[in-house]
Amino acid sequence: MRILVGVLGGALVVSMLVEIFVSFLLPRRVKRDPRIVRSVFDFTWRPWRRIARLLSPQAADTMLGMYGPIGLVVNLVLWVSLMMVGYACLQWAGGSHLASNGTVDFGNDLYFSAATMAASAPAGLSAHTTFARIIQVIDAGSGLAVVAIVIGYLPALYQAFSSRETTVSQLDARAGSPPSAGRLVLRTAKHGGWSALSEYLAGWETWAAELMETHLAYPVLAYFRSQHINQNWLSAMSTILDACALTIACAPVGTVDSARFTFAIARHAVVDLSYSFRVEPLPPPTDRLPREALEELLGQLRETGIEPGVDFATVEERLGRMRALYEPYINALGDRLELPLPQWLAPESPTTNWRTTEWH
Repeated sequence: MRILVGVLGGALVVSMLVEIFVSFLLPRRVKRDPRIVRSVFDFTWRPWRRIARLLSPQAADTMLGMYGPIGLVVNLVLWVSLMMVGYACLQWAGGSHLASNGTVDFGNDLYFSAATMAASAPAGLSAHTTFARIIQVIDAGSGLAVVAIVIGYLPALYQAFSSRETTVSQLDARAGSPPSAGRLVLRTAKHGGWSALSEYLAGWETWAAELMETHLAYPVLAYFRSQHINQNWLSAMSTILDACALTIACAPVGTVDSARFTFAIARHAVVDLSYSFRVEPLPPPTDRLPREALEELLGQLRETGIEPGVDFATVEERLGRMRALYEPYINALGDRLELPLPQWLAPESPTTNWRTTEWH
């Protein structure tokens, strides 16, 4: 019996150490993710989201925004607790040699394991055999390693979050809040044509690549919400993809290569993230850009002096083909993360974040 418990305890400790290593230190592949982390987030996110849906939009966004940090803490507590249980099982399997009189039960083993991992001397208990001392040293070393890893992990996590949100906020003045690809295209192309729009979209190539890398390495970042309720990283990604698709579909071939590069990396990002979150591509329930809206958008472009380089039928065909490459993925991610997708064509709004404050 003790041998079996010892084997199970050792397997539990090793699995937790591997889980922590993969979560915090190992550069994440798309197809590799810690199982316990995924299980915890899969199990707790759905009821959390259902409760948030019962609240007002402001309260719901606040509650959903708390999920990422709380989930991170829950996983950390779970890892450490299971490691403590594993070390306690090893001490019990070795005979619980923690007191001179030998009267020690599993509760004492668990207390000794927890106190050792917390780097505090357990009162009245000490290892009395070589095996018990070896387990104690490994236990203490694991505790110190976890603390050091977390201290190094959190700054990197919040730096990635800050970098993401800084760029998302910059979209506000050009695309509005919430952002709209139509508004972005009209405002940006107004004074420089398709080349100015392509040049602006080129600046988002790096952001999309960094977002893909950080959100694959730190999947919990996807649950971190923006500071404003009408902004989020997925709507920014959707807006950039929409704007790139429209630019590529309308502009003469060979004049907007920068937009093509940004579209490629942004589409790569949403596909990989969809796979990472195990969500199947899901087309939007309604057409985000029906024919009438596309005609209106092209008409507004002509009013600003920007002429499409091809006829309407060609624009519609190209745009439909490109939208099919990414819309099912961003819609699936939005459904999973409870992040609303932006409209293609939105009216000018006086409520953009840069115009308003909590005082008005």
